[in-house]
Amino acid sequence: MIFNDGEQPVKFFVQRDLPEDVLKPLEGTIEEEGGRLEERVPIRGYIVIQPGTAEAERLCATWQVEERPHRYFVPYTWVEACKQKGRLIRQIFVDNAFPVKIHIHKTIANVKIREEVADTISIHGGNPDVSEEEATVILASSQVESYRDLRKEHQGSSDTFVENLKWLETCVKQEHYYHSPNQVKNPGGRRPGDERTAFTEEDEANLCNWIAAVIPYKESGGRTGNKIYQDLIAKANMPGFEWVERHTWQSWRERYKKNAGRLDQHIAAVVLLNQNGNGGAPSKAQFGYFRLTEGKNVPLRRPRRKKNKDGVLEDLDQASQFVEGSEASVSGAPDFEIQEGEWNIREGTDPPPNWGKRPASDGVDADVRDYKRSKTVDSDGAYRTFMLTPTVNFNTRPGSRVMRHDSAEAGPSYTTTTEFAADFGVQGPAAMHPVDHDILAIAQEYQFTAIEVRDYYDRTRDMVATRQRFERMRVFMNTMP
Repeated sequence: MIFNDGEQPVKFFVQRDLPEDVLKPLEGTIEEEGGRLEERVPIRGYIVIQPGTAEAERLCATWQVEERPHRYFVPYTWVEACKQKGRLIRQIFVDNAFPVKIHIHKTIANVKIREEVADTISIHGGNPDVSEEEATVILASSQVESYRDLRKEHQGSSDTFVENLKWLETCVKQEHYYHSPNQVKNPGGRRPGDERTAFTEEDEANLCNWIAAVIPYKESGGRTGNKIYQDLIAKANMPGFEWVERHTWQSWRERYKKNAGRLDQHIAAVVLLNQNGNGGAPSKAQFGYFRLTEGKNVPLRRPRRKKNKDGVLEDLDQASQFVEGSEASVSGAPDFEIQEGEWNIREGTDPPPNWGKRPASDGVDADVRDYKRSKTVDSDGAYRTFMLTPTVNFNTRPGSRVMRHDSAEAGPSYTTTTEFAADFGVQGPAAMHPVDHDILAIAQEYQFTAIEVRDYYDRTRDMVATRQRFERMRVFMNTMP
């Protein structure tokens, strides 16, 4: 039963002067669905009325008060609607015990739709029979052009709100009465009648300085993207960037995009000036791109080779392709392309070519040259080279892996990185990473094994903490008797 929640029935008071053919079926439906008819107006319950009649207006004027928010006035059609839906229809459009005044605007021209909308508003507690001037909500069709003008007319008002049919549907579905933001969104762009802010030479100079700072080299890419100009606008409140607010980020971007050929020359001049006066422009652009031609050694392409009729390989040097007497044969080609035999390669068991031989270093002891060098790549792209020195002696106690400096007592001699790595637990000479180098240095300095230092470092991943720990342990051990 929809009018009985299991604890107590819902109380109803029915308008006395309803037509007999309406009153009898109405009372029968209420009792059949578990409701209870009252002879007096209840404090909590429903008063069933016929809207538009004198008796209904009297009942509302007498008993509809703010102190009784749970006393609802509903049209007699509400009872039948609850029966059809199989549930108690909540009174949504009620504000401080009074029905919300909703005006159905003339933009909703279809008569059938207007009647359905009025019934929906009535059975959910609202009052659809009010004028536009009295209404709290003006319900209009958003499909007509005047809807936007209507919203603009009441923009910012706290008393009148313009809504559409979708709003009504959402309120009923969610059983919640609310108001949409009563303001018209700015469509963007310049307002009609407003003067456009012209770009000045100072604006272009500031723009060039900004681009030179964040993307100094055009080949890095990103100058026509959105990010750098949005970041520029974000700095409007910072000192020195007051000029940013003169234009939108789209305008700054379009200014560069349409004048890129001319502005790129100014940007290049600014970058060159910064290099000469301020220690150089940044080598890395804002989005992580390096200048393609800055500080790189581009490898030379080897000349192609093919077999002649006798089966002998011949170089297809650029110099051999020049036609005698043409302009191309006049010292216009680079030296590295016309030098004969510069890029010869090793064939079979022949000795390597001259360019592939390692040059001998003058003044370096032959024994030192025999030591293997382990190289690892640093994060900045440069190679760090580590070499084992033969001058360090180690002393190892029997049954222990602790190393001690002791120039007076000879220890094991390491002539290759393979022997060194095997003794210190490093897997092969290629594994001499900077971290391994630091671990070995800590082990040697504080007389512990590299395995012990490595074990602690793997747990902390902090080289400074690792060094401090073994330093404290060595100090403590030295104080022991």
